[in-house]
Amino acid sequence: MEYHNPVLLKETVEGLDIQPDGVYVDVTFGGGGHSKEILKHLSPQGKLIAFDQDKDALNNAIDDPRFLLINENFRFLKRFLRFYGYSEVDGILGDFGVSSHQFDEPERGFSTRFESKLDMRMNQDNPLSAYQVVNTYDEKDLRAIFSQYGELRAAAGMARLIVEAREKEPIASSEKLKEVLKRFLPKHRENKVLAQIFQALRIEVNQELEALKEFLMQTVEVLKPGGRLSLISYHSLEDRLVKRFIRNGMFEGEPEKDVFGRVEVPLKPVGKLIIPAEAEIKLNNRARSAKLRIAEKRS
Repeated sequence: MEYHNPVLLKETVEGLDIQPDGVYVDVTFGGGGHSKEILKHLSPQGKLIAFDQDKDALNNAIDDPRFLLINENFRFLKRFLRFYGYSEVDGILGDFGVSSHQFDEPERGFSTRFESKLDMRMNQDNPLSAYQVVNTYDEKDLRAIFSQYGELRAAAGMARLIVEAREKEPIASSEKLKEVLKRFLPKHRENKVLAQIFQALRIEVNQELEALKEFLMQTVEVLKPGGRLSLISYHSLEDRLVKRFIRNGMFEGEPEKDVFGRVEVPLKPVGKLIIPAEAEIKLNNRARSAKLRIAEKRS
């Protein structure tokens, strides 16, 4: 099985409008599918810098003098680009969410398909795992996580059951968590609700939305005027942040107008929202929820 089958490969790389001698960043390296495609468009003078916080991704490093792989979270984009001598880049690609490899490794705990320990750490050095969240967070915080990150209507009831159950014994595995929450898992919707529960825990463990916000703010600082962003989201929480930032340069509220009623925002959308064709979804079911947005930094 491939480490990760890149989604919207052609469309995402085309969205970067690659200049052969330019400097590009792939902030979600994974199996290297998008990176390999970018390198095809670069001259010997071009450069590609990739980020991935998962140590497993280091095994996929590309042997190419134009390529640099940094084992860090993309929330540290600006810091590490500066460390390696790059103050500006021509384009940034991000394919957010969980890689196929992470989903398909039972011991990582990302998938609802396997019985596994409660882990869900994208960075295996992260001291916070899903076990700690489930077994140590208070009821109020668990309710907020399930409500905000899982968009679960039964968040309050789920949090209460977890707190009651863990008083008898720790909830150490995905199967035990399913057993505790079984009253909220009707057969006709079990997979959907489980996916929402796992998503909520995963987002909390990896601080995904906070990291995404920090990353997006930094892209404006490191992109050259005319530089491109090409970003794939997989759920509404991510896509909402990306869409609002491209449109407004902020995540909440509206940008201020000048005395002439004009609004200046750092990015402008390029084209419309792109989603995978049915043919791609048939080949790769994980592409079904992907949304690609492309933006350019204003001159």
